[in-house]
Amino acid sequence: MKYMLLVYLDEQALTEDEREHCYVESAQLAQELSSSRQYLDASPLHPIATATSVRVRNGKRLVTDGPFAETREQLGGYYLIDASNLDEAIGIAERVPPARFGTVEIRPVMEIAGLPAN
Repeated sequence: MKYMLLVYLDEQALTEDEREHCYVESAQLAQELSSSRQYLDASPLHPIATATSVRVRNGKRLVTDGPFAETREQLGGYYLIDASNLDEAIGIAERVPPARFGTVEIRPVMEIAGLPAN
């Protein structure tokens, strides 16, 4: 089953050196998951200052700078994994380096008809 691991943390929680080290550790985890055929995709996101939100209301587009919601922790990246069950996904989530500073939310990915295959 596919799971999305959403990585949330305060963007100011890490120094630049700590952030770079976290990227290295995250890439190592992605390599380990790839070796066990559990890796599907992963990437950090640019800071929330680069975010743009789009809403359509009554047929009109509303574009605003910034994230959808102002929160203490921001969505900083994601992993898309293949795990046998939630327990296995939890075991992978606890290995995600930013879990030491923030939160990793685990969400099962819905499979729906009509989407293009990878």
